[in-house]
Amino acid sequence: MRLRVVAVGKPKLAYARLGVEEYARRIGRYAPLEVLFVKDEDLLPRAEGHRKVVLDERGKLLSTEGFLRLLQGWEGEKVAFLVGGAEGHEEAVREAADFLLSLSPLTLQHELALLVLMEQLYRVLTLRAGHPYHRP
Repeated sequence: MRLRVVAVGKPKLAYARLGVEEYARRIGRYAPLEVLFVKDEDLLPRAEGHRKVVLDERGKLLSTEGFLRLLQGWEGEKVAFLVGGAEGHEEAVREAADFLLSLSPLTLQHELALLVLMEQLYRVLTLRAGHPYHRP
């Protein structure tokens, strides 16, 4: 599986920027990963040719194990995770989604949502590899 994370705007908060960098480095040990920071209008074009997972508070809530099963169903595919900016996603982005994913029933600040996504991607990849990082 080839992963791409497409996020609107670079993280300005130091903790988010550093966390995203750290998890990107860790994820790279388990799967090819690209992290792209774009403007709103470039979000969908940068996900072309990929299965599109759009992060949205109205999306489906999954457990970590459920997230793993979802990704295992897409083994061998290119998967793009789309993270909106401060205003969220336009309706056209939600309509183009192959899957709407909610990280929490709470509304998360977009940089924090990006960081949570990166940690969960790392978690499911280590779980898939049998690494002890994930402890249920």
